[in-house]
Amino acid sequence: MRAAAVALCVAFALGLGCGPVTYINDVTRKAASDVEAARAAQADQYAPYYYTLAIEYLRKAREEAAHADYETASRLGRNASRAARRAVELSIIEVRNRGRAP
Repeated sequence: MRAAAVALCVAFALGLGCGPVTYINDVTRKAASDVEAARAAQADQYAPYYYTLAIEYLRKAREEAAHADYETASRLGRNASRAARRAVELSIIEVRNRGRAP
């Protein structure tokens, strides 16, 4: 009985520790890098909707993490990455289209 209680406590403690780890991966590394890539692709000019969406998702993810809601922060970070990657795609398409003579 005692071993089961200790195992349950260890599992619970490890579960609590995973939130910040996934947040760091999803938001601090991936989302921030994707948003930076969108900025470098001039997505603010060529894909303003998705660029702004990515910026706001990232801002909200950081806010939620500050309140220790890591699950929500990670979800918002993944949304920021998705929006930033879409902004890059649209920027590339727009630059290619503008390079063509009408």
